Amino acid sequence: MRYSLFAGGKRVRPLLALAAAEAVGGSVEDAVPLACAVEMVHTYSLIHDDLPAMDNDDLRRGKPTCHKVFGEAMAILAGDALLTRAFHLMAEAPGPAVDVARRLEALRILGEAAGTGGLIGGQVEDLESEGRPVTAAALERLHRAKTGALLGACVRGGAVLGGAGDEDLRRLARYAGAIGLAFQVVDDVLDATEDAAQLGKTAGKDRAAGKATYVSVHGIESARGLARGLLAEALEAVAALGERGLLLRELAAQIVERRR
Repeated sequence: MRYSLFAGGKRVRPLLALAAAEAVGGSVEDAVPLACAVEMVHTYSLIHDDLPAMDNDDLRRGKPTCHKVFGEAMAILAGDALLTRAFHLMAEAPGPAVDVARRLEALRILGEAAGTGGLIGGQVEDLESEGRPVTAAALERLHRAKTGALLGACVRGGAVLGGAGDEDLRRLARYAGAIGLAFQVVDDVLDATEDAAQLGKTAGKDRAAGKATYVSVHGIESARGLARGLLAEALEAVAALGERGLLLRELAAQIVERRR
């Protein structure tokens, strides 16, 4: 668990949770349990995604994947334990007295994003689409679930814990939808254009596996244009937050402009 969780990574998801809480006038400390929990959920998904039965990958975050170091059985258990610990942490977390209803709503949002309507459902669609023609609409649906749902849960859950009102929640839901999809579009472009040393993971694996990607469906330049359009949508969604939304805007730009 520690090997994979502390191997590095961009930490975009926990940062989004903290930034969303702050953007709506809440305390960053209120969102720390969620920030930790979403990174645990994300890391569990990577451990399982790298297994031979799934993507069969040897490299993650610049290091050998969990199952390469500890064996498949222990990697499965490490992933299971991280997922379980995430919800345990959210339920038991001490610290600032967050309203119970807010904590339950954040838990609901995270559970929904990690389940069959989000990450797991998207992964199923991803596996079933290998080697098959996929429409642009089906590709978007797949990635809004597989990648976008958890990213969106960070933003929406952080906002809930920060005490967001209905108007701010609508703004941040729109922002979350745009950056969640943009993250995957950029991932697909980087997989097709960068090498393993730059990415910290195996490059070109999606093409080799016959996966449907934004590059395979739209082409590299159109995919880049789509990412820029999604960035503009995200920035517009939080423009009314003014200075409070500065970190959210910076994170959106980093997601689209990143090189790994």
